[in-house]
Parts: sequence; C-alpha cells; structure tokens
Amino acid sequence: MGIIIDGNKIAQEIRDSIRIEAATLKENKGIIPGLAVIMVGEDPASKVYVARKAKACMEAGFLSRQHKLPADTTEASLLQLINELNADSLIHGILVQLPLPKHISTDRVIAAIDPRKDVDGFHPYNIGSLLTGSPLFVPCTPRGIMEIISRTGISLPGKEAVVVGRSNIVGKPMALLLLAQHATVTICHSKTKDLAAVTSRADILIAAVGKPQMINADMVKKGAVVIDVGVNRLDNDKLVGDVAFAEVAKKASYITPVPGGVGPMTIAMLMKNTLDAATQLP
Repeated sequence: MGIIIDGNKIAQEIRDSIRIEAATLKENKGIIPGLAVIMVGEDPASKVYVARKAKACMEAGFLSRQHKLPADTTEASLLQLINELNADSLIHGILVQLPLPKHISTDRVIAAIDPRKDVDGFHPYNIGSLLTGSPLFVPCTPRGIMEIISRTGISLPGKEAVVVGRSNIVGKPMALLLLAQHATVTICHSKTKDLAAVTSRADILIAAVGKPQMINADMVKKGAVVIDVGVNRLDNDKLVGDVAFAEVAKKASYITPVPGGVGPMTIAMLMKNTLDAATQLP
C-alpha cells in the first residue's frame, strides 16, 4: 500500500507560515496583502470556491474583497471593474472566478488583469514567462503539486513524468514545471494512442483529465508517485478523483487522495501568490 499524501496537512503548514509572514509584513511595512475575487453569475461550485477563498484570506490576515456580479453583467462593465482594481493600491491580487457566462470573453478578461496582480497565473505574460522559466506567478494548482512533490521528498531529476490532461490551467503549466526540475515529461490527451502504455512508464503520474476513476491499476507502474488532480461528483454525491484510488494505492509508492490531496494546496498557493504580490508591488 502506497503512502497517502496528506494535502490538508501540507496546506495548513503553508497557510500557518503565510499568516506569520503577513503579520510581519504588516508590522514592518504597514502592508496588508489584499485579494479581490470577482464572481459573475450564480454558479454553485463557484460560490463554494469563493467562500473558501474568503475564509482563507481571513485566517491569513489578508484584506478580502468580493465582487459578486449578476449573470447579465456586460463584458465592458467587468473590464472596467478590473481596471479599477488594477489601480487600487490596497489590492495586490485579482482573481476572476471561472467559468464566466458565455457572452463574456475569458481571454479578454484575463488579459485585462495587471500581470503583477495575476495571482491565478493565467495572464499571457505569466504563461509565456513560465515557458522561459521566469513567471511572476505560477498557476496555483501546478504550484501546489510541486510543493507536494518537494515536501514529500520525491526526487524529479531524470524521472519519467506523465501528465494526463493538457489544459491551460493544469496540464500545460504542470509539464513545464516538471521539465524545469529536469524530469522527462510526456503530456497525454484524448488523442493519445494506447494511453495505458504511456502512463505505465511513468515514475510520476499526474492525472488532470476530469474523468472519474479513469486511471486504474493496470495503467500504473509499480512504485509510481500518483498525483490526482480530478474532482468529480458521482450520482450518489460522492467525490472521487480521476484515479481509481483503492486499486491504484496498492501499486503506488505515494498517492494523493480526493478529497484532501491537491485541492487544499490550490488555495494555499493562491494565498502564497497574493503574499508574494504584496511584497513585489511598489
């Protein structure tokens, strides 16, 4: 049986450290890290995520502002709000909760955020700079996974890493971060032929495809490190990952559970990115 990585524990350690650093920043420089979260519409999952972010801000001693806009908000109005937040010296991080209503261009909205306040790490400047190894901010979920790997003592140089999923939010930046740490990286997707043959070579397997329990034991190399990014709700309301946890855990050396694995790390890294923004902005 593999070692189950406790994402809640690691995330709490990071958040405790952030709280201390934020208090020191306030005491020494009078700066309180400020995060503005914008939500357009009434998406139920978005409401839960926004509430969690607000709670994390409160616990860290951050300034938290929530802008909840109706679903029929125009793109121009949203862009105007972002411009105002870009100019607000009390706000160091701006996060637009996705998904947005279909009449609003996600690309235009993300591009409107000041890259120095892009604590989600989605701005084209930060994504492009990630390719060259010098982003201002790294997307929160991939950064959280790298923290899990580092704090668990897993060595990456020379290892074969396979990322299942090629999203801009997780898959692509994850591959770049692994490559920067000298892993040999393969990205798989819906057109990959014989997926099991590729995943079973992986020393580090990261599943970020959004399909419940898609990765089974036959697709995993014995002793592999398995990181499950998926969060899928079944008909019985049970949350499961992209990995068939019970059977894969018997073969893996380390494995993250769902819930309680990668999820808590995402919010912890959002707090870390916001703290970093507060120390970097003039």
